[in-house]
Amino acid sequence: MLAFVHSYYSLRYGTLSVEELAAEAKARGYSALALTDINATSGVFPFIKACEAQGLQPLVGIEFRREQQVLYTGIAQNHEGLRELNTFLSSYLLKHQPLPEVPPAFSQAVIIYPFARAKALLQKQPLRENEYVGVCPEEVNQLLYSGLRRNGVRLLLYPLFTCKDTEGVHLHRHLRAIDNNILLSQLEAQHGLAPEGSCFAPCQAILQQCAQFPELLLHAEQLVKEAAFTFDFKVRRNKLTFTGTDYDDKQLLEKLAWDGLRNRYGAQHKIAKERVAHELAIIDKLGFCSYFLITWDVIRYSMSRGFYHVGRGSGANSVVAYCLHITDVDPIELDLYFERFLNPKRTSPPDFDIDYSWDERNEVLDYIFKRYGRDHTALLGAMVTFQQSSILRELGKVYGLPKTELDALVAQPQAPANANHLTKEIFRYGQMLTDFPNVRSIHAGGVLISEEPIYNYTALDLPPKGLPTAQWDMYVAESIGFEKLDILSQRGIGHIKECVQLVQQNQGIKVDAHDVARFKTDEKVKEQLRSGDTIGCFYIESPAMRGLLTKLRCDNYLSLVAASSIIRPGVAKSGMMKTYIQRFHHPEQIQHLHPVMGEQLAETYGVMVYQEDVLKVCHHFAGLDLADADVLRRGMSGKYRSKAEFQKLVDKFFDNCRAKGYPEHITKEVWRQVESFAGYSFSKAHSASFAVESYQSLFLKTYYPLEFMVAVINNFGGFYRTWVYVQQTQKAGATLHLPCVNHSNYYTSIKGTDVYLGLVHVQNLEQKMAFKLVTEREESGLFTTLEEFVRRSQITLEQLLILVRVQGLRFTGLDKKTLLWEAHLLLGHKVPAQGVALLFQAPAKTFTLPVLTHTFIEDAYDEMELLGFPVTCSYFDLLQTQERGDVPAKDLLAFLGQTVRMMGVLVATKYVRTVRGEIMQFGTFLDHAGDFFDTVHFPPSLKAWPFKGNGVYLLYGKVVEEFGFPSLEVEKMAKLPFQKDPRY
Repeated sequence: MLAFVHSYYSLRYGTLSVEELAAEAKARGYSALALTDINATSGVFPFIKACEAQGLQPLVGIEFRREQQVLYTGIAQNHEGLRELNTFLSSYLLKHQPLPEVPPAFSQAVIIYPFARAKALLQKQPLRENEYVGVCPEEVNQLLYSGLRRNGVRLLLYPLFTCKDTEGVHLHRHLRAIDNNILLSQLEAQHGLAPEGSCFAPCQAILQQCAQFPELLLHAEQLVKEAAFTFDFKVRRNKLTFTGTDYDDKQLLEKLAWDGLRNRYGAQHKIAKERVAHELAIIDKLGFCSYFLITWDVIRYSMSRGFYHVGRGSGANSVVAYCLHITDVDPIELDLYFERFLNPKRTSPPDFDIDYSWDERNEVLDYIFKRYGRDHTALLGAMVTFQQSSILRELGKVYGLPKTELDALVAQPQAPANANHLTKEIFRYGQMLTDFPNVRSIHAGGVLISEEPIYNYTALDLPPKGLPTAQWDMYVAESIGFEKLDILSQRGIGHIKECVQLVQQNQGIKVDAHDVARFKTDEKVKEQLRSGDTIGCFYIESPAMRGLLTKLRCDNYLSLVAASSIIRPGVAKSGMMKTYIQRFHHPEQIQHLHPVMGEQLAETYGVMVYQEDVLKVCHHFAGLDLADADVLRRGMSGKYRSKAEFQKLVDKFFDNCRAKGYPEHITKEVWRQVESFAGYSFSKAHSASFAVESYQSLFLKTYYPLEFMVAVINNFGGFYRTWVYVQQTQKAGATLHLPCVNHSNYYTSIKGTDVYLGLVHVQNLEQKMAFKLVTEREESGLFTTLEEFVRRSQITLEQLLILVRVQGLRFTGLDKKTLLWEAHLLLGHKVPAQGVALLFQAPAKTFTLPVLTHTFIEDAYDEMELLGFPVTCSYFDLLQTQERGDVPAKDLLAFLGQTVRMMGVLVATKYVRTVRGEIMQFGTFLDHAGDFFDTVHFPPSLKAWPFKGNGVYLLYGKVVEEFGFPSLEVEKMAKLPFQKDPRY
């Protein structure tokens, strides 16, 4: 017998996973199950697998709803039917249009209308072929008096289940309240509640209920025969060829790879030739020629547009990818294994990660969609699930908790003050909701390019400002045979690109940011890196990273690649980062567990730093082949689903070691290190890609510091807040100017050493007005008087006052308070008529104002309010005290072991838990001279002297150092008061 179900992919409606649905249906005696999620096909493929595991016959379809109203349900008779249903649903979702009352006639899909709607629909038109009226078990008795049966309408038994039991019904009600953003007590039928009978009923009970209407069951059985759905999970779904045939793809890829080899290595490089031949054979054998060629095609397009890209991730292990300019990391230089990217035993498809500047990524995506067609291209979806903080907030609102109580509950869920009868219910249902799909979203960068139309597999959503997006995530994509192409964006590339443009405009110098080989050997760049002076540089500007660079005296590419990996939280937390630094400083004290560890990990002092190190140890120490070693690594990182296969490889690891005669304790210790490390390690190729980009940033910062910092400010993407980069621009020698309507652009600009902050930084200045001011000035010349400015800009009083307070009208030569008076006199509370030209220009009236007092403190407070930071003075200038501390940051090492007083502006903090579970913090400060220093706050000190937000602090503590990097162990600290704003 057939049952119909909603899974939890009917978002904020269903209460069971597809696996739970299949298990429940099996236990209740059903032989077939139809998944009909609401306006979604997210769960189709996991559902098919779940049914196969339970021995059930799967049917797949969609329940089409318009807001809360059930219109009809579509069931696919085959793959073509699923495509029809997906295409139909997508055509409305992509246009954000409501679904029609009646669907089109489908050739390979069955439509089932609800019994409640049937009478009204049949008065307009008869049922078409492949259309039924569904009768739920609770509606069966109504058939005795219904004209539908007497008129020969095809009726179908339609038991529809959403919940397992009564508790499931309560969970469903909570989900509906969350979805409607109302209190649980306000829920009514119009809010889309599941009907009575939505709990799983035994198959036998329903058969008895419908015994007097055998045609209902007959039609249901007929539907199962017509629409039983099968799917081959082993077939690849990506676009199969680039040129049109496999042979031509192979030939083209070979030509491009050998051409690229000559360009990258020269024609006589023996190792490169061997690697390219080896990789091409595997790529061809596994059918990935088209995937490489499509990626090359995207790179070729973006390079033709002058877009800068970084190919990273495990794809950088491929020499062929390097020869095709997909990546700029040389795998031979770094001893990277191709098997980490692609090998015959890899069960999941690999993917290339390509980074573009944040403002160029959409152009690349637009090309992909137009080049490969919208019917074959989609962004990869993602599922945002319910997690603790979102659960507590959503359920708290449902129970009517006021905001203060809600905030307290989220901040400290287990606090005794938050324990009451309501929170008990919140935690109970919260536990049930954990990991439930909540919202469909977009994967960070995944793009799918399919051989068959994309609608064969999914309906498509259109998120705000997005492109057509699949309704399922990367795990489903992987399970059905899709390899995604990751087209990502990041701000680091944006500031490299913009800096090159600014240097050309400001100094007339053309910089090749791709000449990384030269950057690696430049002595000034090496010194910059070694000193940790890396603020603004991609991936190496955080306090922890700057400290690590100093401790490692890092001045070369390989050291930077290692640093990029050991800074990762897992490596640092495991103690391996500290071991690495110790071994770097004292290599003579290294004792390797086994000679193989010394041989294979010589570059990293016997410490496993990269994922590739796991492969090396498993291959050279335990004798696993590289393909098996990679499968083992993936298993430990949670990316390999088959536990049985994984265990076989673990056993093989130990069996091989016994066969090699290793002592058991050595084998166990090596395995412990491998196992503890593999789950959170970083791909060496990934680190190398980051290091290349770091070098590019570093070179630009070293030789063109002003243009570099302006580019960082304009790309709004860095570890620190904008004021830190502004301060660093001043320290680098810029003359910094407040925003000015006669000189500033929308973004920050530079001319010579003059840097004008952009209008974008003025808070509450409307974007439209900011762009209008720049355009008006460029088209009609500089503004000369306040009256002319008001007339030409058509500005409102509110917007004018903001510009006056931030000194944006300095061109008038009038002080701020005079301008405020005149602004009110000119505009009062009137809004100028838009675009009305004056026939006669009346002369402005002049007034004599009394002498108005003015202090720099007032300006500083206006700047902090409107820009977020002071520009015309420093934070230290605002202090009530003239003290600046006893020790400047640059001299800290000279005071080792001494207790000193320091003063600094708080830049950033980071907290960690000690082994006892107590909180300690690290701080980063800027001193009066604009130099950074770091602080350590152990739990006793932190409890007595906690941080109190942004500002300037007086710090008292002991100067310590670790491997040449000084910091202050704080014993006491206090936030210092500013002078008061004299206007208040």
